[in-house]
Amino acid sequence: MSKHGGMHDLLQVRSGFELAAIDPASTPGFAGGKATGAKALERGAKELANLQEQLFAESLFGGTRSVLLVLQGMDTSGKGGIVHHVVGATNPQGLSIHGFKAPTDEEKSHDFLWRVRPHLPAAGRIGVFDRSHYEDVLIHRVRGFSTLEAIEERYGLINEFEASLVASGTTVVKVMLHISPVEQKARLQERLDRPDKHWKYNPGDLDERQFWPAYQQAYQIALERTSTDAAPWFVVPADKKWFARLAVQELLLETLGGLGLEWPKADYDVEAEKTRLAAS
Repeated sequence: MSKHGGMHDLLQVRSGFELAAIDPASTPGFAGGKATGAKALERGAKELANLQEQLFAESLFGGTRSVLLVLQGMDTSGKGGIVHHVVGATNPQGLSIHGFKAPTDEEKSHDFLWRVRPHLPAAGRIGVFDRSHYEDVLIHRVRGFSTLEAIEERYGLINEFEASLVASGTTVVKVMLHISPVEQKARLQERLDRPDKHWKYNPGDLDERQFWPAYQQAYQIALERTSTDAAPWFVVPADKKWFARLAVQELLLETLGGLGLEWPKADYDVEAEKTRLAAS
């Protein structure tokens, strides 16, 4: 059982997990609808901003802790919406966000984790990966960009990498946004129907859609192999955008709340400074 409770317990990938058994349209742990969810998200935003500020303040006085949110999912699953509506409600000073696209020639000349390391969050920050090192075991498996032997080795390398992050003070929160092919089609259609969404549409998304069953299998394998005690995976049903955002916010609230953060104690005489200020 997770030490956090709540969404951690409901959504965590454990032994015997089956991705196909998760309903992308479900809202586990939440009985309300969209309007109620929006209000809950607004309330949670204030708490999340407060906890993030505590994490940042701690780092200014020697604290070494940070949080890394890894977002994975099929195209249109809502990764950008999470960045905007969930972590976007916090102070940008305490955030680091990076989206991983197709690797450059230089990045291809190094090991697959080489391009990840420079973007890890510094102490006091919440880092967000919009796609991540998991592309190297997902699309690579589906499209045959690497051998199965290389991919098998990467699962172990990822587990070692993430364990080292956790040991050094970074709490890793890995989220797979689980969308249905029907909902993806509707979201792609909306991007084509609205001129203000055309920039979001990528013809390549339609090509990848043809590999849907293979991607689901690749996710199943990756989730099984890399959901560890140190860095577990959480599968968030994502057909309802409002629920996915609320669920990820709650995962972050539970994570930060579990760190036992406190405001740094003043290293000066507060009362004496009040007296000085009053006399100034």
